[in-house]
Amino acid sequence: MPLLSTKGAASAQGFGFTGGIPWDGTVDYLVVAGGGGGGEGLSPGNAGGGGAGGYRTSFPGGNKLTISPGPSPITVGGGGGVSTRGNNSSFGTITSTGGGTGSYYQAPASLNTPGGSGGGDGQAPNGTPFGTGNSPPVSPSQGNPGGSTTGNSGSGGGGASGTGGSTSTQGGSGGAGSTNDITGLPVAYAGGGGGSSHSAYAGSPQPQGGSGGGGNGRRSPSFVAVAGTPTLGGGGGGGGEGSASQAGGSGVVILRAPKSAGPRISVAPGTNTKTSTPTGDTLLTFTVDGTITRS
Repeated sequence: MPLLSTKGAASAQGFGFTGGIPWDGTVDYLVVAGGGGGGEGLSPGNAGGGGAGGYRTSFPGGNKLTISPGPSPITVGGGGGVSTRGNNSSFGTITSTGGGTGSYYQAPASLNTPGGSGGGDGQAPNGTPFGTGNSPPVSPSQGNPGGSTTGNSGSGGGGASGTGGSTSTQGGSGGAGSTNDITGLPVAYAGGGGGSSHSAYAGSPQPQGGSGGGGNGRRSPSFVAVAGTPTLGGGGGGGGEGSASQAGGSGVVILRAPKSAGPRISVAPGTNTKTSTPTGDTLLTFTVDGTITRS
């Protein structure tokens, strides 16, 4: 794999200073991993929501990566199924960790729910502790912990910019994601999944997923859990009392280069795209595993 190195955002060869200077291979990146699934909603318990996929970006103002000539692989993490962690996404030296799964009533004590953002705690007293976020640790942080539970409902999964909602009664909400405009338009990514609410709180609001694709949690009797949104890395909503939890959403890798880079870049397979931002920069969007090739 061609070596990718970092380049400070203030470099004279950064975007906006390319007049007469050949493109040197630098790109901005957004790497979002797959969200974790909600915990298994075993009857009669209530599950926590899935944690969002890890969120790492250089845009705006961070250190860009430099692509060497030739092909470089890119991995896009899929969302985790019920009680399953999300999958990692990677580009060069940058890896974002899949979201942790929510835990559930009577879960084994060894169940581990950390991730890019952590999964939410399931119904107490037999639920496991909430999952830690930013695991393994990177700086800036790639995510936040899930919420904790001291009662009979499930807490929310963590998001890129917010901890999952804790609860003792109604289900906890998913942690908020982060908004990024690397595409030229503001889009929220990596929201945590909502926890599930016990049937004793049937009149309560449905536990909401975090902004950025987090799925809503179950609320008895009218609302079922919702999956995380594909290509946003959201956590899946938690189910309960025999109603299924849902899967996390897949991740995405987005790269941004100056306009002059366009003729020298190709992407594969065709599911991935090369387009332009409203200001004319070259935009490369990967929704499945693939390669970027610099000529």
